[in-house]
Amino acid sequence: MTLLATKRNLRPGRGAVGLVLPLALLGLWQVVATSGVYSTAQLPPPTDVATAFTELLGRGELWHHIAISTQRVLIGFAVGGAAGLALGGLVGLSRTASAALSPTIQAVRAVPSLAWVPLLLLWLGIGETPKIVLVAIGAFFPVYTTVSAALAHIDPQLVEVGRAYGRKGLGLLGTVLFPAATPAILSGLRLGLAQGWLFLVAAELIASSMGLGFLLIDSQNTGRTDIMLLAIILLAVIGKLCDTVLGVAESRLLHNSGRGKSSG
Repeated sequence: MTLLATKRNLRPGRGAVGLVLPLALLGLWQVVATSGVYSTAQLPPPTDVATAFTELLGRGELWHHIAISTQRVLIGFAVGGAAGLALGGLVGLSRTASAALSPTIQAVRAVPSLAWVPLLLLWLGIGETPKIVLVAIGAFFPVYTTVSAALAHIDPQLVEVGRAYGRKGLGLLGTVLFPAATPAILSGLRLGLAQGWLFLVAAELIASSMGLGFLLIDSQNTGRTDIMLLAIILLAVIGKLCDTVLGVAESRLLHNSGRGKSSG
């Protein structure tokens, strides 16, 4: 069902339908911005945001901001996702580990992203490391939660079959359990990537001079609402593009997995 749903979401017709709401919001934005309800300093029209885009592009700044933010998110996601897979696998397979670790991890999960900023500044300074660590923290929890829940609810009979064929420990995990939980794990990775983008703005509060989060905060300080809206739109668009790429990879992986099972 997951594979079929993913294929349906990738159809051109559905993509066109998905543009209806953004275009409607764009039209509503233009109407409200030109109605006189808000000044242009409060809500610039879309044409002003497009002008700001051209301005930053012409100065050569925009691609640097995008590249730096994307790099931070991808590295942080790789670190946090790997940690989430490892710890989620441990907790999902071991009741002892679950009892020992789950309460503390769930408590730490409730800490807001901004609460980590002063602590990471104190521990790690103002370089790239605290920014990447904060994004990794954001990516970790969705992956951990999804993986641990998926493994904990795998059919016990499947585990017994794997053991009957001599699988145990990491062999059982890699050849039986993780493949069985693949759809849930891939969904967790997509959630982790989205959460990484959410944590990015907080991460770029840490003494940044580049990145979309910095652009957002700097435009607030300088009163450039057009650039502020541009940064928000870019965060949304790039986050969606990253999710789409991961969704395509998920679709192909599940498709190949389904073909392997049918041929076997």
